[in-house]
Amino acid sequence: MALLNYSAFASLDGYIVDEQGDFSWAMPSPEAHILANELMDPVGTCIYGRRMYEIMTYWDSPEAIDEGSGIEYDFAMKWRATDKIVYSRTLAEVSTPRTRLEREFRPDDIRKLKDEATGEIEIGGPTIAAAALRADLVDQFALFIVPVVIGGGIPVFPPGLKQAWELMDERRFSDGMVYLRYRSKE
Repeated sequence: MALLNYSAFASLDGYIVDEQGDFSWAMPSPEAHILANELMDPVGTCIYGRRMYEIMTYWDSPEAIDEGSGIEYDFAMKWRATDKIVYSRTLAEVSTPRTRLEREFRPDDIRKLKDEATGEIEIGGPTIAAAALRADLVDQFALFIVPVVIGGGIPVFPPGLKQAWELMDERRFSDGMVYLRYRSKE
């Protein structure tokens, strides 16, 4: 069975974006980006909500290849090689290869995907991740904690969620960012 991993960059006070939707404060250093690239190696499928998918489509653009560093090029190639599932009721169509659009999140569909997938499954975006967390589908989560307090926005975890997790890995970066990976205790 494939693991379902939730990864996010988050502020010290637990937000993914600020109240205006800005996440420029979360741009990874080259050091953190190298780790993010390594974390993509076992991933075969990425699951996104609409907003996160629209952000991630950058990795399919010519700019990601032509203007990026070697680290960014590497990530773009890994991202392009994954299958992608986008959950959205409002998105008219998807714009990237290897991508399918689903209108409704069904936990049983994700359980089936976990049973059949050959690589790990990455879920990104706080809204779709909240649905997966509430359905007890997430096996691991990885947070890149950015040393800023932004005072509000969209939280990395849904309000009211209560689950126990076990620390599996931690790393510190020279810019003060910290990586933490946990797995479900259940």
